[in-house]
Amino acid sequence: MLERNPTIKTLIIDDEPLAREGIRLLLGRDADIEVIGEVASGREAASRIEALRPDLVVLDVQMPECSGFQVLASLPPASVPGVVFVTAFDRYAVQALEVHGLDYLLKPFDDERFVEVLRRAKAQLQGAELEGLRRRLAALLADVGEPRGPVPVVAQPADRLAIKDGSRVVLLRADEIDWIEAADYYVQIHAGPKSYLHRETMQSLERRLDPSQFVRIHRSAIVNRRRIRELRSGGRREAVVVLEGGATLKVARSQRDKIASLRA
Repeated sequence: MLERNPTIKTLIIDDEPLAREGIRLLLGRDADIEVIGEVASGREAASRIEALRPDLVVLDVQMPECSGFQVLASLPPASVPGVVFVTAFDRYAVQALEVHGLDYLLKPFDDERFVEVLRRAKAQLQGAELEGLRRRLAALLADVGEPRGPVPVVAQPADRLAIKDGSRVVLLRADEIDWIEAADYYVQIHAGPKSYLHRETMQSLERRLDPSQFVRIHRSAIVNRRRIRELRSGGRREAVVVLEGGATLKVARSQRDKIASLRA
């Protein structure tokens, strides 16, 4: 049973620095929460949980090499803390969490959703409630078939992205995307006549998209290879791609051969 400590020791586990920063700021608004650490790798997460013994973890589901589900599967049942899952739109993960009645935050989430999920998580950190949570987690891991111990996992490419657009969330199919450009800590996603400003880094988004469909042509641009209409010489050994919608984008010199092979 959780002792009545003045604060709830909380560990943040997410491979994206921007995501960790946002979660840390939101947790910092709650006087009951003490953030005791951050972990940037699923492979390191289990050992940090056992060493720090947090009461609560805010855990990203999709991480390279070792998923959030695998992190929990590698822990002894008695060591599993309270969990708030964080996930980008992933039908498989969301369905699994909903079936077992487990709270999750769907990226991008707003402050109100975070506060509500955190409130419920705090309520679960009490004796019988925590034991019930552990049973649901055990059932979840049995259903998703996660083996015990950390095993490398290759995440399935996202077939949709959850994009916050004002007061609503748009579920944008990956095949609707024409191209993506970097915008500091955000990306601008172009899909037909519309574009969306999305809070995610290029590196994170590139990792989640299907590499057989999307290609990084420059440090600031990812394109849907199916939208590439032609490759042109831009002079002085430069090159550009022209997309079906008419957009003309610069190709990094290091990527020129790759783009040429796509059109072969």
